[in-house]
Amino acid sequence: MSDWKEELDAIVGARAHGQSREILPRLLRLDAKHPKVAEINFQIAWTCDVLGRAAEALPRYEQAVALGLPPNELSGALIGLGSTLRVLGQLDRSAEVLRSGQTQFPVNREFDVYLALTLHQMGRHAEALQLALETLCATSEDPGLTAYQRAIRHAASQL
Repeated sequence: MSDWKEELDAIVGARAHGQSREILPRLLRLDAKHPKVAEINFQIAWTCDVLGRAAEALPRYEQAVALGLPPNELSGALIGLGSTLRVLGQLDRSAEVLRSGQTQFPVNREFDVYLALTLHQMGRHAEALQLALETLCATSEDPGLTAYQRAIRHAASQL
């Protein structure tokens, strides 16, 4: 195990217990000791996001993606990056990142939901609602929704 990995795991465990504000300085110290580690940058970005500090999260997400992450973490980083870009009003980039995530991780339907949010914010309301409804139909096991799935999909296609 890398010398930074054990410390990172301990810090991330503290965040799981609601200590996001307290762990950011610890993550930044770990980053100073081990710069240019994708996983550390990803955790800093995520923590900044949780704290509502999107402008600080953005470059950390970008660096984490650029440095290379394992697939599971890359998926999360792309969601975070796309969402952060949306929050910061960089809607075209947000859509681009989220569409890239859809392509790389086609079974991860969370990309569809975040893209629907971006499309809505772009004023593309019909496309956003259509994507949200398609995702709902594809992922829900609710008996009422499954009973009306065909009608919902038809209505979505008419938007």
